[in-house]
Amino acid sequence: MAQFRAVEATVDGYPVIRLSESESMSEVGVAPGYGANSFDFRVRGKQVFWGPAGVGLGDLMSRPRLMGNPLLSPWANRIDGLSYKANGKTYRLNPELGNLRLDANKNPIHGLVTYSRAWQVKEVTASATDALVRMELDCSRHPDLLAQFPFPHRLAITYRLTPGTLEVLTEVENLASEPMPLAIGYHPYFQISDAPRDEWEVTIPARDVLVLSPQLIPTGERTPNPYAPGTRLKGVVLDTVFGNLPEGATFRVKGKSQMIDVVYGKDYRIGVVYAPAGQGFICFEPMTAPTNAFNTPGSHKTIAPAGRWRESYWIRTSGF
Repeated sequence: MAQFRAVEATVDGYPVIRLSESESMSEVGVAPGYGANSFDFRVRGKQVFWGPAGVGLGDLMSRPRLMGNPLLSPWANRIDGLSYKANGKTYRLNPELGNLRLDANKNPIHGLVTYSRAWQVKEVTASATDALVRMELDCSRHPDLLAQFPFPHRLAITYRLTPGTLEVLTEVENLASEPMPLAIGYHPYFQISDAPRDEWEVTIPARDVLVLSPQLIPTGERTPNPYAPGTRLKGVVLDTVFGNLPEGATFRVKGKSQMIDVVYGKDYRIGVVYAPAGQGFICFEPMTAPTNAFNTPGSHKTIAPAGRWRESYWIRTSGF
C-alpha cells in the first residue's frame, strides 16, 4: 500500500478530497464546496481540528458555522464600521447584499468567502513524498463579491500532507489595474483529547498584545505579552490579538502527550488566539495584518497589479 493517498469521494452527497499518510496515520478531509475547508483532520483516529459533535457535512452545508480551518478573505477579523479605505479612496459595504457577516456590534467580520461553494478543484495528487489538493476561487467572476471588494483577484489554497505535518499554502493573484490591499487569515479550531481543557498548556510566541476597544478593535496601544510558555488554560479566557512575532513563530497547545504546533510563515505577522471559557477548542489564527487593517494606515501589505502573493502555515502533530 502506498504511503500517501489522495482520493476524491463524496460525503452526504458533496465532493470531498481525502488526503492520507500511513506512517503517522494522518487523514485530512477537504470540502471544496464548504469554503475549501479542511473540515476533518485526524491522527490515529483522533481529531486535530474541532467541529460540533455529531454534525455531518450535509448539515454544515445547509447551516454553515465556523469549525475546521476556514479562510477569512478579503479581510480577516473585523472592520470598524461599514466602510474601509484603500488607495486613498473610501469603499462602503452593503449589508443588503446578504454576503456580509456582522458581529454583535454590527461590524463586518471574517470577509466574504468563508462558506463559498464556488471553489474549483485544480489538482489532486499523491506521490512518494506527499498528498495534496489545490483549489481556486476566481473572485473576479462573482459580482456579489466585487460589489463589496472591487479588486478582481484569484485565490488558491493548497493542502499538502507530509508525515506529521499539514501545510496550508495560500496564493492571491491581483487581477486589478491598481494595488490590492491584503489582510487575510485563517481561523483554525484545534482540540486536544487526552486532557481536559483546563489542563492544556499553551505557548504564544508573541512579544506584544494589541490593546482592544470594547468592540474588539485595536486602539493603537500595545502591552507586553503576559503569557509565559506552557501557560495552563485553567482560568484563562482568550480573544486576543498578538503582534511582534518572531520569524517562524510557533504557537503550541499540549495535553498529556498530544501536542499541536502551528508554525507561521513570515508574512503571517499577527496571531489571534481564541479560547473561550467552557469550550473544548483553541484557535491559533494566522493573519497577515491586524484587525481593522484597511482602516489603519501602514498596517497591511498590498499586491501590485498583476502581482502574486503566497505564504504557508504548517500544522505539526505529535503524541497522538
